[in-house]
Amino acid sequence: MLSTMMDFPLTIQHIFRHGRRIYGNSEIVTWTGAEPRRASFAAVADRAERLAAALQRLGVRPGDRVGTLQWNDQEHVEAYLAVPGMGAVLHTLNLRLFSDQLAYVVNHGEDKVVIVDDSLIPVLARVRDRLTTVERIIVAGSGDASALDDGDGDGGDRVLRYEELIAAETPGFAWPELDERAAAAMCYTTGTTGDPKGVVYSHRSIFLHTFGVGQGAAIPLTQHDRILAIVPMFHALSWGLPYLGWSCGADFVMPGPYLQAEPLARMIAAERVTYAAAVPAIWNDLLRYAEKNETDLSSLRMVMGGGAAVPRALIERFHEKTGVWITQGWGMTETSPVAALAWPPRGARDGEQPDWCAKAGRVFAGVEMRLVDDTDGAGTELPWDGKAIGEIEVRGPWVTGSYYKNPAPERFHDGWLRTGDVGCIDPLGFIQITDRAKDVIKSGGEWISSVELENHLMGHPDVAEATVIGVPDATWDERPLACVVLKEGAERDAEALRRFLCDKVAGWWLPERWTFIPEIPRTSVGKFDKKVLRARYAGGELEVVELEGAKR
Repeated sequence: MLSTMMDFPLTIQHIFRHGRRIYGNSEIVTWTGAEPRRASFAAVADRAERLAAALQRLGVRPGDRVGTLQWNDQEHVEAYLAVPGMGAVLHTLNLRLFSDQLAYVVNHGEDKVVIVDDSLIPVLARVRDRLTTVERIIVAGSGDASALDDGDGDGGDRVLRYEELIAAETPGFAWPELDERAAAAMCYTTGTTGDPKGVVYSHRSIFLHTFGVGQGAAIPLTQHDRILAIVPMFHALSWGLPYLGWSCGADFVMPGPYLQAEPLARMIAAERVTYAAAVPAIWNDLLRYAEKNETDLSSLRMVMGGGAAVPRALIERFHEKTGVWITQGWGMTETSPVAALAWPPRGARDGEQPDWCAKAGRVFAGVEMRLVDDTDGAGTELPWDGKAIGEIEVRGPWVTGSYYKNPAPERFHDGWLRTGDVGCIDPLGFIQITDRAKDVIKSGGEWISSVELENHLMGHPDVAEATVIGVPDATWDERPLACVVLKEGAERDAEALRRFLCDKVAGWWLPERWTFIPEIPRTSVGKFDKKVLRARYAGGELEVVELEGAKR
């Protein structure tokens, strides 16, 4: 028997039309450092139609890639709506990539047009001569674009101005009919090993992710919320917030390049932000600022952390200061990206909130998950008992099934995505990440969790940040090296820090090698870059304190 339901296309066009018609009075606020710019959803929708018309006039056709090298701002939202809505593919470019990686990503994605913020012209100019497929560059802003000149003194017809282009068009673009399985957007992984890999999202996957992540068990936003969009729009579609916020009419506060603690605190206070999401480093910086300066964070009702493990100590300190718990989320570029959130379960007792929030999250409807032990090559599925340790695998309608022009079969297993995250899952579906597969420390044949050591270390009152890497050891093959950033005025005392860990982890986990560094290197999306520290250790660049060796 066949269903009689309508075959309604699940496309970004529907999200666009809904937000425009139902929430036309909601607004997008772009922070400028001075007076913020404001525009209603209705005005932004009109400009998105003009942008689509301008791109079409420039020869952009369905399936063509349009790159965006932009901050989180109004113009970037317009591209999020216009580019996939016209049938082209939005390709968000990571503005923090090294030049070689940026050139690789643009060429591999075969971008036809790139929209660049004028403040980022120097970033694009460094690779301009290596871009083999880019026909036009559109500059948002009035800054000097001469660095993009193609040799005739004014950039010729290759470099165009965003505002001039859309001013020449009128609202009322004739949006084409689209296949919901057509490509809508693409984003490249950060490429910690090898070249970055492209993930291509379909209209259907983005539509379903938007509704999945907006359910009550995930991120329950409404028209009464004001979103501070800290997560870069170049990173996994800003964790889905642009489409989620547009679909439910939540206002946006766009920080642009102002991602430091002081301007973020001012934005929250001035714009009465209710929801924000960011990597732990951002929340750590904001908390340190708030502890030393008078701030008003009272409007916040939900705060999400992701991209890396959120230390329990940070969760507790943030709650003490603001009354808000940082709720941890889990996902990756390949999962669109949100797949789990750590809301406490029914029946959780008072005082247990930080225990639940410190977990990686609880998988929500739309994603299936399993735990696999592949050490014997058999891929045995493990129980959700909170004890068995294995690699997390996922599948679902917003999980990628392959990479763009790179099948990478090692990342897929019987129709499941191998995430590279190692951990356990309890009977309620809560994930506890113990490490990335490439970062686990195997000492004397036994595993040590670098994540757990890091979380405990960052609970010490003298520690600002800490990370742990595995280094070679003549006796145990590999041992942990603790890399610590101390708070201002704290003394270097490796022995005291080791004693602090004694009642928190097994004795043989305790690091005997310690190094104190001014800052921890980060990847382009704000995660600790452990490969840099491993290289520095191998090159003898780190000053290491050695304590008594590990005991079993």
